[in-house]
Amino acid sequence: MKRKILLLAALVLLGCSPMFSQARKGLKINEVMVLNDSNAVDEYGRHSAWIELFNSNYASMQISSVFLTNDTTKPTLYPVPLGDVKTRIPKRQHVIFWADNRPTDGTFHVNFTLDPNKPNTIAIFDADGKTMIDCVTVPVLKPGQSYARIEDGVGADKGDGRPEEAYWSVRDGSNTEGSYITPGSANKIKGTNPKIEEFKEKDENGFAMTITAMGIVFSALILLSICFYIISRFNAARSQRKKMEAQGLSYGEIHPDEHPEGDSGEEIAAIAMALHDHLDAHDRESSVLTINKVRKAYSPWSSHIYTLRQMPNRR
Repeated sequence: MKRKILLLAALVLLGCSPMFSQARKGLKINEVMVLNDSNAVDEYGRHSAWIELFNSNYASMQISSVFLTNDTTKPTLYPVPLGDVKTRIPKRQHVIFWADNRPTDGTFHVNFTLDPNKPNTIAIFDADGKTMIDCVTVPVLKPGQSYARIEDGVGADKGDGRPEEAYWSVRDGSNTEGSYITPGSANKIKGTNPKIEEFKEKDENGFAMTITAMGIVFSALILLSICFYIISRFNAARSQRKKMEAQGLSYGEIHPDEHPEGDSGEEIAAIAMALHDHLDAHDRESSVLTINKVRKAYSPWSSHIYTLRQMPNRR
């Protein structure tokens, strides 16, 4: 029995592993700062190099047991520990790992550092230590610069034929668009919706919006009316079928017009009058009032007033 249970559990794990691998394909290296002199600080107040990961899926992802490394020949350099609730990344959200070679400081402190004097290759490997999930080569950056995706999670796998480097940019933290350094948040800040702005420009007075809204409302009402009509017709046919079955008739073989749906008003009135005459015969009574005297034997021994109320005193 135990062997069967273990075999079943192994089969379930094997069946679920492709799903987990497919979900982890959405884990992306999103932004990297190699030389952090005045940017984000960790929970200890230190400025350290950091690596931002992004969950590009539309579902939460558990990243424990994946590996981070700065050397692809050592794919299992830093295993993300199990048991930390913070390793579950919500959908379309970010998490920061500190490349400070202080793994004893917590889950998000890796056991390697980044070299500011040469390009750094950073990779994520799956739990098997062989499957590469994502990889990026960060060029030499100046202090305070970051290397980030232009849009969160978007890379060469988009399929438009451009190389991976075309989806990345060096950011210096200036106030110009596309230069913001955003650890733990979206790389591309969307202040407005371009479709809404275009609609506002083409429909200044809101007539098109009003017509569209009214069209949606009336379309919904018409659809509801059709649904209610279909339901009423179905219930009527069902009721008629039950009546014919109660009379011993077949609904499919005999046309419904050959049988009335119900009794006519004259028939109902005649039946009611017949029942009234039949039942009224038992309701007629004589108008003579008779009063008979009721005699009842009375004995003082049966009266409660003669019962003892307390025990007699013995003298």
